[in-house]
Amino acid sequence: VQLVESGGGSVQAGDSLRLSCAASGRTFSSSAMGWFRQAPGKEREFVAAIIWSSDNTYYANSVKGRFTISRDNAKNTVYLQMNSLKPEDTAVYYCAAALRASIALRDFGSWGQGTQVTVSS
Repeated sequence: VQLVESGGGSVQAGDSLRLSCAASGRTFSSSAMGWFRQAPGKEREFVAAIIWSSDNTYYANSVKGRFTISRDNAKNTVYLQMNSLKPEDTAVYYCAAALRASIALRDFGSWGQGTQVTVSS
């Protein structure tokens, strides 16, 4: 699976952004799609995920209520709507695909190149 993210940028605290992740290749082999982020000097962390079979969604506590993950099957695209952005949301955001229905980072084997999100106060 090939993944390409887009939609990052520089915004002010309180603003919104929508990230997109376009998937191509063996998309039918994926069981879950997720968003992760990595801030400078920190480890990559889970943000949100959606399980294909159940359409269940999962979120990190730090983004719950502010971020929404969704998908468009016809476009093979997953979105991350980010509202009420905070400076601590600043990071490179990565889209990833997993072969199993999981939200664990170790289960995501296909990754995009990442898109920078910068939130200033």
